[in-house]
Order: sequence, then C-alpha cells, then structure tokens
Amino acid sequence: MRELAHVLKGPAVVVTKSTVPVGTGDKITELLQQEGAPAGTSVASNPEFLREGAAIRDFKIPDRIVVGAEDDRAREVLREIYRPLFLNQAPMLFTGRRTAELTKYAANAFLAVKISFINEIANLCEAVDADVQDVARGIGLDNRIGPKFLHPGPGYGGSCFPKDTLALLQTANEAGVEQRIVKTVVDVNDDRKNSMADRVSKALDGSVSGKRVAVLGLAFKQNTDDMRDAPSIPLVNRLLEGGATVAAFDPAATENARKFMPGAEFVSDPYEAARDADALVVVTEWDEFRALDLDRFARIMRGKIIVDLRNVYNPDDAEEAGFEYFGIGRGKVGRGPRLKLVKNGPEAAAR
Repeated sequence: MRELAHVLKGPAVVVTKSTVPVGTGDKITELLQQEGAPAGTSVASNPEFLREGAAIRDFKIPDRIVVGAEDDRAREVLREIYRPLFLNQAPMLFTGRRTAELTKYAANAFLAVKISFINEIANLCEAVDADVQDVARGIGLDNRIGPKFLHPGPGYGGSCFPKDTLALLQTANEAGVEQRIVKTVVDVNDDRKNSMADRVSKALDGSVSGKRVAVLGLAFKQNTDDMRDAPSIPLVNRLLEGGATVAAFDPAATENARKFMPGAEFVSDPYEAARDADALVVVTEWDEFRALDLDRFARIMRGKIIVDLRNVYNPDDAEEAGFEYFGIGRGKVGRGPRLKLVKNGPEAAAR
C-alpha cells in the first residue's frame, strides 16, 4: 500500500478482495494518508465468495455482491464495475467497510457450522439405525435451512473454512467477545478428521497392521488439486502409522499430496490402487468415482470392504457386488448403543 500511494495519479478507489481481518480497510486508509495518496482516495471492501472448482460461474452468477464503503464515490465506482452483471439480477448489498469484512468470515463460519452439524447427526444416525441421507433431505427441504452443505463426510478442509473460522475466533478474542459455537465447530471438525482412520480400522476388525488400503480421492474437495487441510492427510498418515500400506489415487491432486503423505504409494488409476487391497476408502467425492465398476473392484481386491466417507455409492449396489459397505450415517462402523423403544420411553440397549 505504501508503494501504491506513490504511483496514484489522482483520487482512486482502492478495493480489497481478499478475506481480511476486520479493520483492515481502516489501516489501509491510514497508510495511504501517511504516504501522501491523492486527496479523495477511498478504500472499499469487496469480499469474494468464489468456490474452488466453480469460480467462473460464481463470478458471473453470484448469489450476492457485498460492497463495504464509507463514501458515495466508492459505492458508485463499485456499482459501475459490476453493472455488466446486473442482467443476471445479482443483488448488491452496500454496507460499512467493517461490516463487509466481517460478512465474509461470518458466511464461511456458518457454512462450517452446517457441515459439522450434519456430521454429528450422522453419528447419531449410526447409533439409532437412521439414514442421514434422508435426514438431510428432510431438513434441507425447509426453506429456512436449505439443502446445501448438509452432506456428511470426513470434515471440512481447504483454504477458506479452517482459516476463516480461526480468524473469526481471533477477531472475537481481540474484541473480548466469546464465540462458543464457532469454537466448538473448530474442535468438532478437528476431531472428525482425526477419527476417520479409526473407521477404517474398525471395518478391518480393529487393526490395519499388515493390511493394504486403497484410498480414492486426496484433494479436500472434487474439481480441485488443493490439499490444504485436506481430511485425507490425517487419514493416510494414521493408516501408515498403524502399519498399513496405502495406495492412493486422485485425478488432480497427486503431485500436491506427495509432500503431505510421503509414505504412501501413489498410482495413476483407481483400479491399480484397489488391486490386492483389503479395503477401499473413498475420501473425495469426484464424480468419476460414481461410475467405477464395483464388480471389477470385487474381482481384483483381496478383501471385500468399502469405507465410503462421502456416501458416493449405494449400499445395496456395493453389497450386491459382494462388499461389506460402511458409509457415513448409514453403515456399521462406529455404531454404539442403540435406542430400544419400551413402554416407559426410550432405553439405551446394546444391539
């Protein structure tokens, strides 16, 4: 910003697009003034809400455009910049600068809450013989809740949710305001990612030592090669620490994954990963995984175990191919006491 102040030829609108701590715009304004930026220079916050793997669509057809500005000129400049998108009826929300900065953190924190919520409901579904897929549909049809981010899995990762939830907590701590829900979500998600190897171990009768495990999907989400905070990292490394051999495949993230799990064997084909494996573990929900041949897997694998951490496969199809299937919120791994209905009310009973 100090360098920028020296090259400005006249009043300008400086816009921050990155997710930044609340109050960053104020600091930028102060720096520009200190360095002699032209009088009338404004600073605005225009946080981006682009998803990895869908950034172009999100830019052209955004759910909303948030602009945080402190003067009319900055608002009008941003309105003109986004005028070509008006035909798509993209709503523009004009707020104060600090409000816009906080909006991005709050949005990602809320989505992280939804993910952790459905993961905890999935645990309960496993305990009471309910199907989390149907529970998610049932609550997602409520317009107040919505269906997105209600897909159970191994926990959230990537560049945004882990960073932004922690940044929100830091901002709240500095402001002296407790954020118990977000703090719990961070803890729940860390526990979630660290527990996935236990699910594989339970499916293999309590130990992965000496077993060969095929892992399909390494990136934190499909359609990206991003390995930042990917759930596959603690999963693979814990399997390796437990004495397993891991053969891993990902359509895009293999090169980025090598430095995070150096003990794994990386292959270029999902069937190669599954050859002679005792268990097949699905970690990332790549669309191409849905079209894989389960019968072929059954023929080339040594064991007949599928641990589906994304509920990619239909349990009936997997079992018809000869597999014992363990999904999330619908399978047998991690099951605890069941609820048995009796005349006087629900009673916990081992089953």
